[in-house]
Amino acid sequence: MLYYLQNYTDFWSPLRVFKFITFRSGGAFLTAFLMVCLLAPGVIRFLRMKNIAGSDRAIAADLKIDQRKPKNGTPTMGGILILAAVVVATLLWAQVTNVLVLAVLLVFIILAALGAVDDWHKVTGKHKGIHGRTKLIVQWSVGAAVGWYLCYVSQNADTLRGLYVPFMKVPVVADMGLLSVLFFGFVLVGTSNAVNLTDGMDGLAIGCTISSSLAYLIFAYIAGNAIFSDYLQVPHVSGSGELAIPCAALAGAGMGFLWFNCNPATVFMGDTGSLAIGGMIGAVACIIRQELVLVIVGGVFVIEAVSVIIQVTYFKWTKKRFFLCTPIHHHFELMGWTETQITVRFWILSALFALIGLGTLKLR
Repeated sequence: MLYYLQNYTDFWSPLRVFKFITFRSGGAFLTAFLMVCLLAPGVIRFLRMKNIAGSDRAIAADLKIDQRKPKNGTPTMGGILILAAVVVATLLWAQVTNVLVLAVLLVFIILAALGAVDDWHKVTGKHKGIHGRTKLIVQWSVGAAVGWYLCYVSQNADTLRGLYVPFMKVPVVADMGLLSVLFFGFVLVGTSNAVNLTDGMDGLAIGCTISSSLAYLIFAYIAGNAIFSDYLQVPHVSGSGELAIPCAALAGAGMGFLWFNCNPATVFMGDTGSLAIGGMIGAVACIIRQELVLVIVGGVFVIEAVSVIIQVTYFKWTKKRFFLCTPIHHHFELMGWTETQITVRFWILSALFALIGLGTLKLR
C-alpha cells in the first residue's frame, strides 16, 4: 500500500522513495522482522497454554537420539508468525495489484493452511496428520493452478512457458506448452517437501531459508529490471522485480523467527511454516525462470531430500540402511556431531550454495 505514496510527491517530494524496490524491500524486511519479534512472546505463551506442542522429531525412535527428548512439549505451529509477518509486510510495501506478488502470496497462504491442518491433527492426537498422498495432491494442484494462470493468462505467458538452464543464454525449450504447468507443480511439491524435511533441528530450516530467500531477492530484482536482465542475459519477466519484496519479508521474518527457534528452541515452525516457505521459494523461482538454479541455491534442502530418497530406495533393494538415519542431519547427529555443529555447518553450506547460485548470473 505504501507503494502508492509516490503519487503524492507534489505534496512532499521525499515520498518518491516509495517507487524504489530497494527501499521498499528494506522496509519489508524490517517490518517482518519486528512483527515476529513483537508477536512471538505472546504467540508462544498462547500455544503453550493451549498445549499445542511438538514432540521428539527424530525420524527413527529405535536409534535413540536421547538429546531430542527434552524438546517434547515445545510449542509448534510457530509458522503462523512467519505467515502473518510475510503477508502483512508484503501487502504493506509491495504493489498489491501486481499479479505475480498475489500469486506468490496465494501459494504461501494455501500451503500454510495445509501445514496448519496437518499440525493441528498431530497435536490433537486425532491421527498422525494428513496423509502424505493428500498433501502431495494439494501441493501439486496449487502449483499447477497458479502455473496455468501465469503460463497462459498473464502478460508474461510466453516467457514463463520457456525452459531455462543455468549457464545458457537462451531457453533450452522455447515453449514447453502444458508441460510448463506440470513443471511448475513439480517444483512446488519438491521445494515445499524439501524444506519440510530439513526442519528437524533447532534453527536449521529457517537459517537456510534466510540465505535462499536473499539470493532470490537479488534474482527477482534483476529479472524485473530490463537493463540488468539484458546485460546479464537472463529472462526478463515484467513486474517480477516486485517479488523482491516478499523475498525480503521472508528473510526478515526468518531472522526474527530464528531468534526464538535457535538452540534451544522455544517454538517450532511446524508444517505450517515449512510447507509454506518451500512453496513460496519454489513459486518465486518458477516465475523468474530460475527454478533449476534452485538446485544450487537450495543445495541444503536438496541434499536433505535426496538423502531420504537414497535411504528409501536402498532399503527397498537391500533391506539395509545406506545412512544411519535420514534426513541426513540425523545421520551426522548419530555420528557424534552436536546439534549446534550440524546447524551452523549447514548454514555455512547454505550461504555458500546461495553465492554459487548467484555466480551463475555471470557464467553464461
